[in-house]
Amino acid sequence: MLLQHDPFRDLDRLTQQVFGTVTRPSSMPLDAWRDGDEFVVELDLPGIDPDKLDIDVERNVLTIKAERLSRIPDAVDAVASERPWGVFSRQLVLGDSLDTEKVDADYTAGVLCLRIPIAEKAKPRKISVTSRDAIREQEPQKSINA
Repeated sequence: MLLQHDPFRDLDRLTQQVFGTVTRPSSMPLDAWRDGDEFVVELDLPGIDPDKLDIDVERNVLTIKAERLSRIPDAVDAVASERPWGVFSRQLVLGDSLDTEKVDADYTAGVLCLRIPIAEKAKPRKISVTSRDAIREQEPQKSINA
C-alpha cells in the first residue's frame, strides 16, 4: 500500500504545506484508499492543463509533477495573488503489494485519480494441505514375511 513512515519526507511535506510560496507552491492534497482489488489515490489539482501533468514510476516511487501558469499578465499591478502557480511535485512510496506496471490515471474536474491494482502475489489465496499419512495409507503394505 502507501508507505508513510519516512519522517524526513513527512517533515518536508509539512514544510511545503506551511511555507509554500508562489515560486514553491504547497503540496498537492490527496486521499487514498483500497477499493477491492485496487488502490485509489485522488489528488486535487485545480486549474492544471492536462498537458502539464507528468506522472512516472521508478521502482516503487510514483512521482506526480504538475505546472500551473499564472494568468495575471506581467504588465499589470495585481490587486491580489493568492492562488499558487508554478511547478507542483509529490512523490508516493508504494508498497511491493501494488502492480506499478498497470497504473491508470484520469484527470477530470481538477481531480487526478490514480488506480493501482493490487499485485497478484499480494492477493489472498488458499493453500492446499496434504498429509503424508494419507499417502502412506494409499501405498501397498509390504509383507513382513517377504
